[in-house]
Amino acid sequence: MRGGGLLLLAAMTDTKAQRTPEGWLTRCLHCRSPVGVLESGAPLAVTTLEHIIPRSWFGSRLAAELTTAVGSADDPRNLALACARCNQQKGRTHDARGPSDARAVEVVGALLRRRLARYCDAPERSRRWARETGRARDAG
Repeated sequence: MRGGGLLLLAAMTDTKAQRTPEGWLTRCLHCRSPVGVLESGAPLAVTTLEHIIPRSWFGSRLAAELTTAVGSADDPRNLALACARCNQQKGRTHDARGPSDARAVEVVGALLRRRLARYCDAPERSRRWARETGRARDAG
């Protein structure tokens, strides 16, 4: 699953995300500005997919404590919606410094804890939403 599918997965597993008939709305993991994704998987406005633990950190023994918490780069616990500005800033700073930089590990760890606090099981959430709204099409 890539692109829009991962954006939808990040939204569906975020307890802060609100389901709408068109898709999902939530807040940037970093700055809390509005972000969202359409039911088609297309991002709204400045929405981007945030890999909280950078993909490049997987396989590094220096990041092992973080990466074992999620298993793989595309695990939904490692995905979040972020505005483009915040995602690019993190990429240029903390992600680029790598897991050998203590401050980068600290920031990524804090973001991961924030994401894990917002994480929920997507299939169960989808079934619950379908029951609450009477929209059986998403009950799977």
